[in-house]
Amino acid sequence: MEHIRTPKVEQVRLLQRRAGQRKPLLGTLYLSATHTIFVENHPETRRETWVLHSMVSGLERPPGGPTGSQLVLRCKDFRVFHLLFPLERDCVEVHASLTRLSRPESYSELYCLSINPNTNQEEREKSWSLVLPSQDYQRMGLPNNLWVATAANSEYKMCDSYPAQLFVSRWASPAVLMGSSRFRSRGRLPVLSYFHQDTLAAVCRCSQPLSGFSGRSEEDEQMVTAVMKANPGSDFIYVVDTRPRLNAMANRAAGKGYESEDHYGNIKLHFSGIDNIHVMRSSQQRILDVGEQRTPSMSDFLLGLENSGWLKHIKAVLDAGVFIAKAIADEGVSVLVHCSDGWDRTAQACSVASVLLEPYYRTMKGLMVLIEKDWVSFGHKFSHRYGHLDGDPREVSPVLDQFLEVLWQLAQQFPCAFQFNERFLLDLRTLAYSCQDGTFLGNSEKERRSLSFEQGPPKPPSRYRVQQTKT
Repeated sequence: MEHIRTPKVEQVRLLQRRAGQRKPLLGTLYLSATHTIFVENHPETRRETWVLHSMVSGLERPPGGPTGSQLVLRCKDFRVFHLLFPLERDCVEVHASLTRLSRPESYSELYCLSINPNTNQEEREKSWSLVLPSQDYQRMGLPNNLWVATAANSEYKMCDSYPAQLFVSRWASPAVLMGSSRFRSRGRLPVLSYFHQDTLAAVCRCSQPLSGFSGRSEEDEQMVTAVMKANPGSDFIYVVDTRPRLNAMANRAAGKGYESEDHYGNIKLHFSGIDNIHVMRSSQQRILDVGEQRTPSMSDFLLGLENSGWLKHIKAVLDAGVFIAKAIADEGVSVLVHCSDGWDRTAQACSVASVLLEPYYRTMKGLMVLIEKDWVSFGHKFSHRYGHLDGDPREVSPVLDQFLEVLWQLAQQFPCAFQFNERFLLDLRTLAYSCQDGTFLGNSEKERRSLSFEQGPPKPPSRYRVQQTKT
């Protein structure tokens, strides 16, 4: 509350064009610690519009006019609110207040740590065990005689962005695990993501090797061989580098790069061509710019959509998942997937492949389990990618948005294959951005445990309250 300069402004006009609103509504604007609230003056309706501060992505103050000072709120769910204040002083104070309220500097300021849901302590703590990756591994029949659990990362010393529980090939010794981790970017060595019980093929994930132009690691080569041995029906594995080939080659100059088929004799290398987070952020912004036009024609919209490259990027993510799924189900060949650090494009490709391979992940709970496993526990940087805290805007990127759109595209083509619909996907996206629930806090399991989020603080935030809420 100390950041609120003026909690109430009367005679404010609100216009939300994307809701089909033609004339501004006259009402009163309230600022609370968590929401901006507009209450219409009309005595019969008194309609309220609530905007969660954590959903505000940007604020603008266009030049004022004779009718007052304008403030534009842009939200992470693409809503745009135009506020017109009769006095410039009020506009300046609301702008300053919202600038600070929408950019929390610490996790303690997030909405989910101040909300008090209408549930008792026992129910709130139980919600943290609603979906657990360990349950999904058990569903896949793990551990077995091919894949075993390892305690090598139980204290996050081998890889601080991986979960404590990892499944690896039983042919990989502790020395091989440690050596492979040292040779992979961020220590993210090859570990199991999905096991296909019919073909015994597996989807494994990691980060790029630190190979440069000629670097080698005997342990890492043994690790990749161990992944192959865990599939008795195949004498090679696919290595899917989700990056464009030129990008991967450029990384070699920085001492990183990709696996050499001369050194890793049991691999077949495949590049998927998914662009990096900066290209994706720019692509999404170009789509939003098209939507900002007052009265765009259909040709203007289609041209803007094509120029944004958004659907091209969605297709690249889907193509990567299809390639992995076909290798697993049709060829019975295991696949090792990575990008640069293995927490963005890798999560997309592995998740899409899992959805294509496994009907369970096309249920509501199954999708939540998949996101919990391949995104939350494997260190997708939620706080950075979705701007939960005030930080570097270049780290923000719609990585999860693209995965959810791939699901939407698939559900449009095969509606009977999915238990959930568009509304469920939109709710998941809102939860990822809004910080009104605890699932998507932090950038890794280690970080959440250090902040007491993983086990739940004294009054832990709820997880996955997928329901209609004021946002």
